[in-house]
Amino acid sequence: MTSDIAALPSVDVIVVNFRTPTLVISCLESLERERLKLPRLRAIVVDNASGDGSREQIASVIHQRSWNWVTLIASEVNGGYGAGNNIGICWALAQDDPAEYYWLLNPDTEVRPGAGAALVCFMATHQVAGVAGSALLERDGKPWSYAFRFPTILGELERGARLGIFSNFLNRWSILRAMGSTPTKVDWVSGASFLIRRELLDDGLRFDETYFLYYEETDFCLQAQRAGWECWYVPDSVVMHIAGQSTGVTGHQIALKRLPGYWFRSRQYYFLKNHGRAYGVLADLAWICGHCIARVKKTFKGDQHLDPPRLFGDFVRNSALLPRRLGER
Repeated sequence: MTSDIAALPSVDVIVVNFRTPTLVISCLESLERERLKLPRLRAIVVDNASGDGSREQIASVIHQRSWNWVTLIASEVNGGYGAGNNIGICWALAQDDPAEYYWLLNPDTEVRPGAGAALVCFMATHQVAGVAGSALLERDGKPWSYAFRFPTILGELERGARLGIFSNFLNRWSILRAMGSTPTKVDWVSGASFLIRRELLDDGLRFDETYFLYYEETDFCLQAQRAGWECWYVPDSVVMHIAGQSTGVTGHQIALKRLPGYWFRSRQYYFLKNHGRAYGVLADLAWICGHCIARVKKTFKGDQHLDPPRLFGDFVRNSALLPRRLGER
């Protein structure tokens, strides 16, 4: 029996916590059920210096439930999503029996039965796939079946405009890409459920910690693609995701709160790092043009503006139009 289990794929799940202990515990509960299909699944929870009792609360539950398959790591600083995942990845790789796959889950996720097994089975039959992502459900169970294209100048024009005629014409460059019911090769997938093959990590690929939050998984998938790996959307893997619980930036909160500076800086850094300043400037100008067109149309029609507060000014202040050093926060 032991040899049979040893022949099954091994998966290390990494969950980064920042002041969301209840959500982390719910996520771990769903993983406990997933271990019926993946008995060699382990979890590493990285607490990103929450300072609110999160670490102690999670540790208490781990102890009470005898979850010997869960390890809790306390980071002394909150370096962001990528830095927290890098801590978990490096710890896991340093073990005597490193896993074959590394499944990054947001703390505000709950895996549906078989979600991890579906990702692992897909990767086992697609050896060139380096990253795979799940189909997501919203809190109310409504499917959120999307993956993404890499950001481009025309994609930023479409994102800024958000108008029917623009979106229809620029659909092939739109960052958001609707998915169907079959596995599909894509540019990148949501970091809410993000499976990585160990070979990528053995080759030294890690999250760029210059990104505090947002765009780090986009950049990771781009670097993986440049190294010859593919990224796939796997609809048979289903994960419920309550978007934006740690940040309030995504999900239904996005039109209610001012976007934090790190969102704009991450976006700018992505373009400057991967395409250079000239491309970054053109991407910013494309978004600004699209946004201005959208504002004029909404004003003319008397429609309500649902943008986050101070969006235009914050965008310009953090754009490549204003010179700053690469990666400056």
